[in-house]
Amino acid sequence: MPANDQVTSLTGVGGNGGVAFTTTHWSVVLEAQGESPAAQEALEKLCRMYWRPIYSFVRRQGAGPEEAQDLTQGFFALLLERRDLRTVRKEKGRLRSYLLSALKHFLVDERRRAMAIKRGKGERLISLEEMRAEEQRGMEPADPMTAERIYERRWASTLLDRVLSRLEDKYRTRGNAALFDSFNQLLADEPGAPSQAYIAAQLGMTENAVSQAFHRFRQSYQSLLREEIAHTVSTHGDIENELRDLIAVIRA
Repeated sequence: MPANDQVTSLTGVGGNGGVAFTTTHWSVVLEAQGESPAAQEALEKLCRMYWRPIYSFVRRQGAGPEEAQDLTQGFFALLLERRDLRTVRKEKGRLRSYLLSALKHFLVDERRRAMAIKRGKGERLISLEEMRAEEQRGMEPADPMTAERIYERRWASTLLDRVLSRLEDKYRTRGNAALFDSFNQLLADEPGAPSQAYIAAQLGMTENAVSQAFHRFRQSYQSLLREEIAHTVSTHGDIENELRDLIAVIRA
């Protein structure tokens, strides 16, 4: 399968996957403008999903590892403390864009005040110190991409990792761990991936049963992907736009 077709099939752009939209995290935040406990809880969940893209952006701006951790914590702390988010408009309500814009303003303010964020003050939203050393090294800016491109790459990888994690939990809970492991290799259509005939032989299934099961696997993947994206936009129409942006980031 060509790379572009592969990406499209993974995300399901152009499909009919529906998403229950009214209770998504970002919609709750926008509707309540951050004043309600539900909106605050939703914003905290979203912040936890976005710390990797934010940290990577700050590192590309020239901050050292510890300073980037402090700035990332400081940014999220300020975001959570404000709670009103009155500057957000629904027509510009994609969380990814809002956070990047807010982060840029935050960094400008920090440089203007020349004030370092004090470490260890108050409770931290995310324990970056617990991040595995090898994971942290993998997030350092070792390539010439712009900070915005790195932010987008981290956003895409974090989003896809979360989708796969949820899908894996779903399959393992049902006792289908072996099926998930096999289909996960098929999903990316990479060289060396087992054939459906091989999977059928290994799991004692017919090829037709494997084919149907893999079709359901892809449908679940696409549905979860749309659901995760829906949590980060303010209108249903933005889901497809974010999917297209995701494809563009992956292709790049």
